[in-house]
Amino acid sequence: MTDDRLPLAELLAKSGDADFLRVVAESVLQLIMEADVEGVIGAGRWERSGERQTWRNGYRERTLDTRLGTLNLKIPKLRTGSYFPGFLEPRKTVEKALVSVIQEAWIAGVSTRRVDELVQAMGMSGISKSSVSKLCKEIDERVGAFLRRPLDGEWPYLWLDATYLKVREGGRIVSVAAIVAVAVNTDGKREIVGLHIGPSEAEPFWTTFLRDLVKRGLRGVKLVISDAHEGLKAAITRVMSASWQRCRVHFMRNALAHVPRSQTTVVAAAIRQVFLQPDHPSAVQSWRHVADQLRPRWPKLGALMDAAEADVLAYIAFPSQHRAKLHSTNPLERLNKELKRRADVVGIFPNEDSIVRLMGAVLLEANDEWQLQHRYMQAEGMAELASPPAEETTPLITPHAA
Repeated sequence: MTDDRLPLAELLAKSGDADFLRVVAESVLQLIMEADVEGVIGAGRWERSGERQTWRNGYRERTLDTRLGTLNLKIPKLRTGSYFPGFLEPRKTVEKALVSVIQEAWIAGVSTRRVDELVQAMGMSGISKSSVSKLCKEIDERVGAFLRRPLDGEWPYLWLDATYLKVREGGRIVSVAAIVAVAVNTDGKREIVGLHIGPSEAEPFWTTFLRDLVKRGLRGVKLVISDAHEGLKAAITRVMSASWQRCRVHFMRNALAHVPRSQTTVVAAAIRQVFLQPDHPSAVQSWRHVADQLRPRWPKLGALMDAAEADVLAYIAFPSQHRAKLHSTNPLERLNKELKRRADVVGIFPNEDSIVRLMGAVLLEANDEWQLQHRYMQAEGMAELASPPAEETTPLITPHAA
């Protein structure tokens, strides 16, 4: 049986006062694991018992970062089955990525005060460059495989949205765009299909990203949903034969900026009547009628509606079962909130690779969760999409849309 006595005198003799509590914590947790594993096995070490289920098979090392410092633990291994102590949670990829970014910033000497406080609170001040490099390599391999994976089948719907982050570059702090791409395939399942980091949203940036998606197998795209990015619209025309849906939520914000605050409720209600129409021709007719009504009082709003007509109403030409999820980038809202929540912990990233590591890890785990859920879109609508009526063809991107 395991000796469950804690040799305090020996521990104090082996360690200085500063390390005494850390060593005691290591010993206590080790005793807990030894007792746990005996219960799983059904017998103590070298004990003969008819209740024995398996045998020990050595140890595997695991560190635990605490306020006392880093504890070095040895988790018992079994010949058959497995054992993992209840007080240790298996680290998720996202958590590992966050720790690696914090450590990398701290070691490089470019961390913020917030990161310094996290390092001290988590007991990571004794980390080395080699340990950080090893952790980064492990995560980068998983994230890289996820972001570079082939895309099979057809993906009729593609959402694109940007999150803006701060990164150190050449001794300066600059803002970069992290573009996330989410697509739905013909089975109605959604997946995160891409992540791209860049300094601007100019056309070459978007073109490079879209071409990379196509190169990995993204095909059959019929509608791209995003905010109004001029560079993106030109890139879609260049790379994909697809329609573009301007995010309706963002358009409404832009439209209401042209009217006095006291009139926003009335104007918003008038524009929303358009979105209740059953088909594309009816929606176009209603849109033009509303624009003509608003034009005399707010000429700029009328001009905006003229220019944005095809782009805001593109989704109505698609199956009615899908429209609720096609008119805006709202399906990405929860994902973007999680990305921002993780990024806010770091504040300023030490380099672009660290952005890909942390953001990619968040996306990887979100995508895994999505695969366990039901279809994101109805299969009936996908069948209708495969052979749309001739009169319901979707308008292509108009060069004057803003």
